[in-house]
Order: sequence, then structure tokens, then C-alpha cells
Amino acid sequence: MENWEDKHIVFFDGDCGVCNFWVQWILERDRKDQFMFASLQSGFGQKFLSERGLETKVFNTIYLWKPGKYYLIKSKAILQIAKLLGGIYSLSFIGKIIPGFLSDKAYDIVSRNRMKLANQKCYLPDQRQRRKFIQV
Repeated sequence: MENWEDKHIVFFDGDCGVCNFWVQWILERDRKDQFMFASLQSGFGQKFLSERGLETKVFNTIYLWKPGKYYLIKSKAILQIAKLLGGIYSLSFIGKIIPGFLSDKAYDIVSRNRMKLANQKCYLPDQRQRRKFIQV
């Protein structure tokens, strides 16, 4: 496992097909090796949530955490991930002009329906990608 303190950590619902699709999507585009991943259901994910007084039983929100710096949720997390990926994806950061309450509302609609949108299968990373998942 890599040193996660130097990375951006994406917390996601490990039981959600849509979430697993996007984790795989980020993995394939993380050319700068900036991201690591942890499911919200994992011990590491549960610790992250409880230390911040966040819900530990509902997993409908994505979190992006840069240890010692910040954590972002929902649409703000997604826009920051796109910006960090760089290249063409950084153009989606223009979405910041949309007020947060509106972009989070759209996020919530997708989140509520995510179990209907994709097969509920767990993504199995290859050997090289396994080091990007925090299992603590």
C-alpha cells in the first residue's frame, strides 16, 4: 500500500455499481498518481466519517479528502477530481459557476437512483491497481 497521506483520497460506496464504475474511471485516468480509494464501509472509511461527525450508515455521498488540507463532498468533490485529473477533464471545473446547492441537488437525484442505474457489482482492481485502495 502506498503512503496515503500524500494523496487525494476518494471515499465511495463500495456496494454501488455506479460508484465502482467511477472509481475505475478515475483509476484509468490518474496519470499523475494522485488518488487513492477507500470504501465508506471499510474500517478506514468508517473512521474518516466518525472523526468528522458524519453519518456512518448511509453511503450516498462521495468524499474527496486531502489529509491535512480539506475534504469536499458531492459535486464539489467531483469537480475537484476532474480538475486534478487535468487535461480535457479540467474543463469540467467550469461547472463551479453553477451554485453549489443546484449542483448538489442534481448529485442527490443521481445518488438516490444510483442503485437502479448500474449493476451492483464490485470492481476488482488488477494487481497494479490494488495498491491504490486503502484497506486499514
